Amino acid sequence: MKKRFLLTSFDTWLEDQQSNSSDDLLLEVTKLETLPHHLTYLRHLPVDVQLASNVVIQKINELQPDCIICCGMAASRMQLTVEVCATSAESVLQTAVDIEQLVSGARGIEISHDCGKFVCEGLYYSVLDHLHQSQMQANCIFVHVPVLNHENLVNIVADFVLIINKLALS
Repeated sequence: MKKRFLLTSFDTWLEDQQSNSSDDLLLEVTKLETLPHHLTYLRHLPVDVQLASNVVIQKINELQPDCIICCGMAASRMQLTVEVCATSAESVLQTAVDIEQLVSGARGIEISHDCGKFVCEGLYYSVLDHLHQSQMQANCIFVHVPVLNHENLVNIVADFVLIINKLALS
């Protein structure tokens, strides 16, 4: 049985940005025909915690996905980064996914405990909180994506596909 995935990415937020690397990565994944999973894309999310969270939670409730991968841009990073947790003023929520196991065998993925203080962390926290409150069994992770270029594109796409395939097994 095919696993159902929801993959999200953000829109740009600065006037001089031509694209958002999280969306660029999802665009590359849409071109792959070898993934044996049902992938639903929610691209160009507004760069606003409340608006993005509402859109994603509505889509989660509609699709009831097995796995959710939220993606955001991290221009200062050099490789994919999988976030372990998200923090709000009230608490810290951690993904139920074994991140160490998830990234084993990857070419270059970092594990992070700091999702940042921008819209990425707000969305990740909202989704994890929604899954907990609604007692949904979906696995959820957040992946920060560096700026993509000719030198890193193949390896980053390969590592992202590895993440998708390993999440499908959990």
